[in-house]
Amino acid sequence: MKIPCRSCNSVFDVPDERLPKGKEIAFPCPNCKAMIELDLTANRISEDGEKQDIDKAYTTGDELKKKILRSVNDLPPMPQTVLRAREIMQDPKSDFKELGRLLETDQAIVAKVLKLANSPYYGMAGKIASAQHASVVLGHKALAELITMGGTAGLLGKTLEGYGLDSGDLWRHSLGVAFGSKIIANRKKPALANDGFTAGLIHDAGKLILNPYIIERWELFEDIMNDGSKSFLDAEREALGFDHAEIASEVCKKWNIPQVLATAVRYHHHPCRSNAGELACIVHVADVVSMMANLAPGVDGMAYEVDGEAMDVLVLQEDDISGIMCEILSAVEKISE
Repeated sequence: MKIPCRSCNSVFDVPDERLPKGKEIAFPCPNCKAMIELDLTANRISEDGEKQDIDKAYTTGDELKKKILRSVNDLPPMPQTVLRAREIMQDPKSDFKELGRLLETDQAIVAKVLKLANSPYYGMAGKIASAQHASVVLGHKALAELITMGGTAGLLGKTLEGYGLDSGDLWRHSLGVAFGSKIIANRKKPALANDGFTAGLIHDAGKLILNPYIIERWELFEDIMNDGSKSFLDAEREALGFDHAEIASEVCKKWNIPQVLATAVRYHHHPCRSNAGELACIVHVADVVSMMANLAPGVDGMAYEVDGEAMDVLVLQEDDISGIMCEILSAVEKISE
């Protein structure tokens, strides 16, 4: 039986015979020492000696959602440096030095920011020596991007076995959607470029929460998608009662992300069904194009298609897609060097 740790996303393969059937147990994760709770009461044996269908014993819907939302508290918080940087950016009286001083209070993010700032993407390779220097040379918008990337890199770099994502895959895909959202916004709605970048970066944060539950129900997921007519997103809703986008919006609350971004994240798969607005449409198109570009799509990334209504809202044509894709790939390649 595969047993996932919901804190560090490690997965342990334990022989069934070593597990006490019909009981609820708890034990510390060998890696991170967080407590792993396991309900084995679902593995019941019927009176005729046959094992019952465990799929039907899974908790789903509102009951499971309440359980999962409690685990949101186990996620590391969004670094306060990222949130404070957004506040400074929204203050017309702020200046470069204030952002630089803020950065210097968080040395963990400083190291990541300097590495990213010296990537080929910003054209300053090897020239940025300090946070203050970065704030002056690159400007407000670029520095805000750097701080957001630096603050989320560790969170989004994990292996997610349930989604078929190796270490770094989700991070690479998230970068693609962030830059894609920025590219599309700059073409169609420049005022949404900064919010688009942030929303794109965290749009799949719900996968961090749902990963262990998918591993736990993997056979059920395979059964649902067996005939090829349903996507992984459909399987999430059927097996769990909700999808990763809905849970991601709850993660946004945990991280004190503004509601306008949380709404875009919540509806990034179906922006027009909910009248979620232009930002959701921007993130949606950037997400699908990044998957088309093979930026770590995961289990069934190629099954998603661009919403035609979202294209209409943004006044985008099919001919625009290839150009956006090329820009996304170039940006991710340069920032990753």
